[in-house]
Amino acid sequence: SGYFYIPGTETCLRIGGYVRYDIGLGDVGSYDGASSVDHQDGDEQDTWYKQARFTLKTWTGQETELGTLKTFTETRFNFGNRNTYGIEDNPATLADETFSNPAGNKGVSLNFAWIQLGGLRVGKDESAFNTFIGYAGNVIQDTLVPYGDFDTNVIQYYFDAGNGFSAVLSLEEGSGVVGTIDSYVPHVVGGLKYTQGWGAITGVVAYDANYEEVAGKVRLDVNATDAISLFVMAGYGTDDNLLDDAGNAIDAGGRGFYKQWSGNWAIWGGATYKFNEKTSFNTQLSYDEGKNFGAAANIAYDIVPGLTITAEVDYINVGEDTVSDWTNAQDDDAIGGMVRFQRSF
Repeated sequence: SGYFYIPGTETCLRIGGYVRYDIGLGDVGSYDGASSVDHQDGDEQDTWYKQARFTLKTWTGQETELGTLKTFTETRFNFGNRNTYGIEDNPATLADETFSNPAGNKGVSLNFAWIQLGGLRVGKDESAFNTFIGYAGNVIQDTLVPYGDFDTNVIQYYFDAGNGFSAVLSLEEGSGVVGTIDSYVPHVVGGLKYTQGWGAITGVVAYDANYEEVAGKVRLDVNATDAISLFVMAGYGTDDNLLDDAGNAIDAGGRGFYKQWSGNWAIWGGATYKFNEKTSFNTQLSYDEGKNFGAAANIAYDIVPGLTITAEVDYINVGEDTVSDWTNAQDDDAIGGMVRFQRSF
């Protein structure tokens, strides 16, 4: 559904995407609010966090003697302000922008660009450490306690036995200063899944080639009723090469590409309740050994087919030993909220 033949070829093409508008408020540490300074007196003050995004997606498919040949791309264009402040002065303007938070174009990102033939996939994807086992619930801010990094190039093979069992093996490059591999040795991710009508059991294990550390996650999904779905996911990762003898972080902030949480272990759980075909309630709780605690809950409502409005509240309590994204929180406790409008096509 949604595909059409490219004229003169045997290739089917589908074009889609979404237009999104986010409005956030609250503490900066909760990621929903933003800070700036008063242009007249220079005092720091809270402001709205705003972001507009246009995402373009393309899919192609063609049947071959070796299986279905597919491609998928996703490109994102963003405009808005940021959740922090501290931008260098712009000599072209009269205003002191050192602590301002101006809205502007925030860059273009290539989030997916892969080729797949049968079960073999190569190109830009998100790590199988997350895609195979699943993301942490249906909330907007699902990384209050992070569960793994995302962007990477992959050489990946996916196998579906057809009886509920599936598996994946992924060789990954990683991304960023910490995550990108520093030799010819790739990161390696492997996973197994068993899926039935009641839900699924999934496990993934990852080897971080940069720090020679291992991380793993197991997950249980349960379709309790037609209206209620539940999940719980637990993670454990080693960090011997990231900490000194006293347990202090000596590199990468105490985390590698896969073990993004603080300490060795972390847990996430959540639920979705569908009131009706248009309205759902989604929630997620998360906690790690570094005593970081996150909670998120939202109501998503389909105004008309293809247009959804989501109202979410997020809370983070920053622990004693944190390597999460919330180390810049202004307080140990931060709370915020967000309203999202999204037109998908």
